Amino acid sequence: MIITIDGPAGAGKSTVAKSAAGKLGFEYLDTGAIYRAATLKVLSKGIGLDDKPAIAKLISKTKIRIAGARVFLDNADVTDKIRDPQITSHVFHLANFERIRKTVNVKEREFARGKNIVTEGRDQGSVVFKNADFKFYLDASPEERAKRRYAELVAKGGKTTLKKVLRDIMQRDQRDMSRDCSPLVIPEGAIVIDTTDLSILQVVNRIVRNCRA
Repeated sequence: MIITIDGPAGAGKSTVAKSAAGKLGFEYLDTGAIYRAATLKVLSKGIGLDDKPAIAKLISKTKIRIAGARVFLDNADVTDKIRDPQITSHVFHLANFERIRKTVNVKEREFARGKNIVTEGRDQGSVVFKNADFKFYLDASPEERAKRRYAELVAKGGKTTLKKVLRDIMQRDQRDMSRDCSPLVIPEGAIVIDTTDLSILQVVNRIVRNCRA
C-alpha cells in the first residue's frame, strides 16, 4: 500500500508522515531529504547551481540512501547537515531541474517496490505515485507555517527572525507552484487537510482513520 502526503513547506508533512507510518507499521520515505542531500553534494563540490550538465554528471555518481530516519550521502550520515538553512535556500535549484527529478523519481519508486510506505513531498500523489492507495494534501496559513519553521530553527540553535522565515516560506511557495517541472498542486483524488488549527496528533489520527477504514 502506498500513502502519499503532499503540501507546501511547513504544513507538517514530515512529522505527520513519520507518525502515521509508525502507527500503521509502514516504512517512511522523506523525498525532500533526497533533494537536500543532492544539494549538499553539489555545494560541497563548488559546482554552480546553474551548471546543469555538471550537476547531472555528479548526481549520477552519487549514492543517496535513506535508512529509517537517517539520510546517508556516499555512506556519510548527513541527516542534520541537510537541514541547514543554506541547503534549504538552494534546494529549489535541483528540485526544478527536470533531469534530476526524473532520476529521483526512479529512486523513490524503487524504494517503494513491494513495501507498505508513507511518502511525503511536493509531487508524490500528482506525479511519482499517481495510483497511490490514499492521497492527502496538508496545508496551513503561511503565518502558521512560518511560526512552525521558526520554532524548529531556533530549537536547533539557528539565528533568524520570524519575518525572514515568513518571507522565505512565501517565496518558496511561489517557486514550488510556478515551476515548469512537477509544480506543487493538489493531487487528483487527494483528501485536503488544513492543519492550521490542528495538532500533529489530530492530523495523524485523521489520516490513519481514513486508511484503516
